[in-house]
Amino acid sequence: MGLNTWTEAVKTVTEFNMSSLTKLAQTLIANGPHKLEKTSRRVRGLYDSVYVFDTTGAHFVWEHPYYPHFYIPGVAVKHGILTKDEPVDKEESAFLATLKGHNKSTDRIIVFEKGALAGLVRFEFAALDGWFEEDMPIYVHPKDPYKRIDILPSSRTVTAKVDGVTIAESSNNMFLYETSLRTRQYLPKTAVRWEYITESKTTSGCPYKGVANYYNVVVNGKEYKDLIWWYKTPTAESAPIVGHICFYNEKCDIYIDGVKEEKE
Repeated sequence: MGLNTWTEAVKTVTEFNMSSLTKLAQTLIANGPHKLEKTSRRVRGLYDSVYVFDTTGAHFVWEHPYYPHFYIPGVAVKHGILTKDEPVDKEESAFLATLKGHNKSTDRIIVFEKGALAGLVRFEFAALDGWFEEDMPIYVHPKDPYKRIDILPSSRTVTAKVDGVTIAESSNNMFLYETSLRTRQYLPKTAVRWEYITESKTTSGCPYKGVANYYNVVVNGKEYKDLIWWYKTPTAESAPIVGHICFYNEKCDIYIDGVKEEKE
């Protein structure tokens, strides 16, 4: 996943301050979630070296159209670690809450008492030290059960140009198809002209692919930051892209068999 529209959506809907956390709860109470679905998957949350919940009764909750969040049954939360703080409305339909560990605490919790989400607890994803779906770690947010990734080998020639200069070209590529997103072309690293490449310190996360590292492109005296990303240790489902790099289609010129792609 590059720094694209989807990434910006993730950033927008996950960076809540306390007032917007209250607003989120009020909105969900008033209107309900976009979608709510129980799952039999085992879901665990790790905080301060303790699994604060371990349940097969979690719910997928779509707070917005982009992707779901796991909401946890209150009865599955380890006893005595949550303290309800202030109510989010006069009806006390939900409360902001604090999770207390041995050495730290977080107040990024909502406990729902009424409405469609009654009995469920929302732990902000980034507030916990780790989330696990069965025995696999979850990155960034839970995977949407209605989206998938297909990675297919392709002999179509892919050429990546920046400012008119060819940076990479290959006819031995992996095309990554991800539901609702544009196709990404992953080229082998041996196809890159490394004299134009510098390392970037940027990283990003994708629940479907793992943690990405980035490269900059320097051409004609200008640096184009984070134009390329790659996965050193991709998730099992995305293993075929290991050792490959992907250009940010929207910010450079990509040609497929000589036909220039549109910058969407």
